[in-house]
Amino acid sequence: MLPVPGPSPSPDTRHRRTAPARILSHRSRSAAPLSAGGAELLRIIADPATPVFLTVHAGGRRRYCYWQPLDDRSGRGSCYVALPTDECDALHRAGRIALGDPVVDPARTIYRVRAVDTRAGAARAARREARTA
Repeated sequence: MLPVPGPSPSPDTRHRRTAPARILSHRSRSAAPLSAGGAELLRIIADPATPVFLTVHAGGRRRYCYWQPLDDRSGRGSCYVALPTDECDALHRAGRIALGDPVVDPARTIYRVRAVDTRAGAARAARREARTA
């Protein structure tokens, strides 16, 4: 062990932490039922025709949004639509959505947001296991 510059800690404070360790929790998909708003957000995020992105600005502000194309019948759209950040963050903490690889520039970082489908992943794993057996 290399010597550390400065005063050496006493034996009883050497391993003492100054703050409690923070453990991140992860809930399984089945642990928390979705609210009506959460279900609608998950429907939007799961739609392959509607790419949803998370933008994290340099100051820490987070914004989930997607591009709404122009609807010829109503004349509405052709704009970005912001999604409720708190509900999207709750879906991410619950493991229902995942973030893709970041695209970083000096002012912001952008992630593609995708819905997580554990049923499809389990089915693929079962098929793969059946082929190797």
